[in-house]
Amino acid sequence: MEYRYLDKINTPQDLRQLPREALPQVCDEIRDYIIQCLSHNPGHLASSLGAVELTVALHYVFDTPHDQIVWDVGHQAYAHKILTARREQFATIRRWGGLSPFPTPDESEYDAFVAGHASNSISAALGIQVAGELQADKKIPPAVVAVIGDGSMTGGLAFEGLNNTSMNRNNLLIVVNDNHMAIDPIKGGFTQYLVDLTTSNRYNRWRWWLYQIAVKRHWVDDSKKNQLQSRHNALKAWLTHQPNNIFQGLHLRYFGPTDGHDVEGLVRILTEIKYHKGPRVLHIITTKGKGYKPAELDQTTWHAPGEFDPKSGERKSSGHSHQLWQDVFGQELLRLARLDSRIVGITPAMLSGCSMSIMKEAIPQRVFDVGIAESHALTFAAGLAKGGIIPVVNVYSSFLQRAYDQIVHDVALTRQHVVICVDRAGIVGHDGATHHGLLDLCFLRSIPNMQIAAPRTAEDLRYMMQQAIQMDGPVAIRYPRGNVPQNVTETNNKLQEIGKAVQLRQGTKIAVLTIGAIGNTTYQAIEEAEKKAGSNTWALWDMRWLKPIDTNVLEHIGQHYHTVITVEDGMTEGGLGSAVSEYMTEHGFPVRVIRLGVKDQFVTHGSPDELYHFLHLDKEGLCESLLQALEK
Repeated sequence: MEYRYLDKINTPQDLRQLPREALPQVCDEIRDYIIQCLSHNPGHLASSLGAVELTVALHYVFDTPHDQIVWDVGHQAYAHKILTARREQFATIRRWGGLSPFPTPDESEYDAFVAGHASNSISAALGIQVAGELQADKKIPPAVVAVIGDGSMTGGLAFEGLNNTSMNRNNLLIVVNDNHMAIDPIKGGFTQYLVDLTTSNRYNRWRWWLYQIAVKRHWVDDSKKNQLQSRHNALKAWLTHQPNNIFQGLHLRYFGPTDGHDVEGLVRILTEIKYHKGPRVLHIITTKGKGYKPAELDQTTWHAPGEFDPKSGERKSSGHSHQLWQDVFGQELLRLARLDSRIVGITPAMLSGCSMSIMKEAIPQRVFDVGIAESHALTFAAGLAKGGIIPVVNVYSSFLQRAYDQIVHDVALTRQHVVICVDRAGIVGHDGATHHGLLDLCFLRSIPNMQIAAPRTAEDLRYMMQQAIQMDGPVAIRYPRGNVPQNVTETNNKLQEIGKAVQLRQGTKIAVLTIGAIGNTTYQAIEEAEKKAGSNTWALWDMRWLKPIDTNVLEHIGQHYHTVITVEDGMTEGGLGSAVSEYMTEHGFPVRVIRLGVKDQFVTHGSPDELYHFLHLDKEGLCESLLQALEK
């Protein structure tokens, strides 16, 4: 691929050497480059296509990396990576050893802050901007821009940031990238509010003219700024016949909405407001998937479409028809909901991602998509449970971290019957450190009244969901992303009580305890190890429940085995291995406990197979660990 301008742009400094009239062509070339690269190396396509013009305009107007751009969710930041000295590496994005899927300061000085989860940009950017002001002395402090999508504006942290921005002396610029989409179409009052916002050019011209007169005649200073802002707001309401908007109510100067795909227009507006004092908001309207017709027509599918033909737009088949864990959940939830009218579904903006869309299509009045608001989802669920409803909350493991206090304070403290289905637990693959679900067993296990299960097979998941609906108090069921394993040893679930383990293999010397789907890989590893050792050495239990844990099995192991190996696809500190070690110590069993899992580290991005191999949690790595334990 050869490009007239893009091939010569290695840094934003190169971009700023171009005439303004060349920028539309630059945007076209970046958009084509993203499409070509992602067609064979899957990533987040539609979001980044929609933010190309904004990205070019920001780097053209602002002196990055001295000036800093804080992105909210890295889905929209692919053009940013291409313009900031990473164009030649862009084809490696999300691959093992390649570029990170999201902005991260560890990768580039142009990445001002980590951007894996939503709604943090305003708070982080405000901190960076205020820090620059406090340390400026005689230097010119950097300009700081927060770029946040309307989907991220549904998160409570964004409003906390807005509130604090209005209270502190700062010069933060907030760009609201409004495309009416997260992964799925966004619902809710704030989204509709953005749709209804209008601003006339007549008002902007009047405001700018009056403001310049006021400054020249010394009618306005910091002490009078809020008073002037109120008069501006009244003028706007009179000129546009619109009430004041929420941003102006917080004393944030508001500009827009404006066309987010007019790159020259964006350059003009950003140049005009770049040196304005005080916090301000630029509201732009964009189209997710802009410039690529298939992505514009089906924005949800093309959020992350996998491999595709860039010319025809035909998506390539994955080559298999295995059932996904999320679909097992979605289908079983619908079945249970039809049997019990008290059951409702709740998800924070992950309807299709977690397959709660299955129930949404069949019983829409009993499914609640609360937006990117995990904390609200759990407290909302607690309120429903208090009122006699049985809420089933589906949330990705790494996103559940954002609702920890609500689980503790609102759900577990008063034993509310909330079923939390923790999707994408363990290693998730290409999204990397911000998205791996490695902490859920640890942080959930520490909460009183919490009950925790992890299925090894599809039938286990169905049965655990049935049990959870009948239980009292909070229950968490965690399961991985991707395909349900095939040809595995099934469990006779009808015989399995809550908190009871199941023995999968007999063995004489070493007890192996697993929890969740990694038990299937461990089973295969034991088979391989026994071939090499030539003996029936390793007994295997699928613990199934971390809390309550099967103390009868632990008692038996403490009495009959000198070594126990725990295997989990989570952190070793605080999870299954810790629970077993604590039990053996407290009950005086002289058992050596070897904990296999993820040690004290954040795990990078790559394919699940590559990452499990890196962590020695694939069949080969586990087999080696089993044999080493036998030698010792």
